[in-house]
Amino acid sequence: MSEICPKCGLPLDICACQSIQKETTQHITLYTTKKRFNKLVTIVQGLSGDALKETAKSLKHKLACGGSSKDGLIVLQGDHVNKAKQILISLGYPEEMIYIKFGR
Repeated sequence: MSEICPKCGLPLDICACQSIQKETTQHITLYTTKKRFNKLVTIVQGLSGDALKETAKSLKHKLACGGSSKDGLIVLQGDHVNKAKQILISLGYPEEMIYIKFGR
């Protein structure tokens, strides 16, 4: 017998809570900025709640970089804008909702 999803009450095999959450998400913005000692960091903005922590963990693991997540931002060490966009798409976020800012 499979486990039951605490959000919708359906078995986890057919639960669609995570995919629905990713489809109804706000716009995700990616950009780079300079922090201490002129080091570039990549900022991912627009996620919240559990999605923020889980996505940050996946991005840091797949990009092999350090970073943090708090206050609705994911801060990744280094310039990873294009790679981060591809990883977000592979995680199930719609490409139309992911924007890259330039010139910041």
